[in-house]
Amino acid sequence: MERLPDFISLNGPDNVGKTTHLDRLAARRHVFQALGAVHEHDPEPWARAAAGDYARWWFETSTTVELTEMLLVGHAKRAAAREPGRTALLDRGLPMLLAVATATCVVKDGLTVGEAFKTVTDIAGSRATASETSVLLLASFDAERSYAITSAREGRPWTGIYPAYQKTLHAVLLHQAGHGTYAAVVDCENRSLDDVHSDVLDHLGLTPLTDGSPR
Repeated sequence: MERLPDFISLNGPDNVGKTTHLDRLAARRHVFQALGAVHEHDPEPWARAAAGDYARWWFETSTTVELTEMLLVGHAKRAAAREPGRTALLDRGLPMLLAVATATCVVKDGLTVGEAFKTVTDIAGSRATASETSVLLLASFDAERSYAITSAREGRPWTGIYPAYQKTLHAVLLHQAGHGTYAAVVDCENRSLDDVHSDVLDHLGLTPLTDGSPR
């Protein structure tokens, strides 16, 4: 029998394939419970932020404390939605949420990655999800190339401060990967969806399903 953690999170920059691979995982076993993103579990503050100029709120008027706390509160509420005996699938786990807050802090407050990461982790304190196995998907191990690949998949140009934020986010994720933050890091560059998913399964200790296998 496969021993599964309470939480599995897939993490990575925009357009790297997190949702696709989470959907595939959710279809594998009835024990998997897809819980999605943090804003789905604490919609009111995110709806308020999005009611006006969302980008301006995110990158200008919100404070690092406010944004980090919103992410963490949503994360806690999402974790609380896990049904007993099931493994929850998270779209961006705790490490990724801290990376998002860190990258935002860098571009908004002009801090270095190290300074911003310390600021965010000090705010987070000891809050963490128990038994979360976090897998990081990267379009490339080179930050500039990773940004180029994922931005091209957007289908329209990123504008304003968003390109700087995304480039910084890629750098933060690589910084985390270099410090062993994730249980596994999957290189997606020049690889098929099936090959990447096979790597995800291997890192999670899951065996491929065969016809007639119990779900």
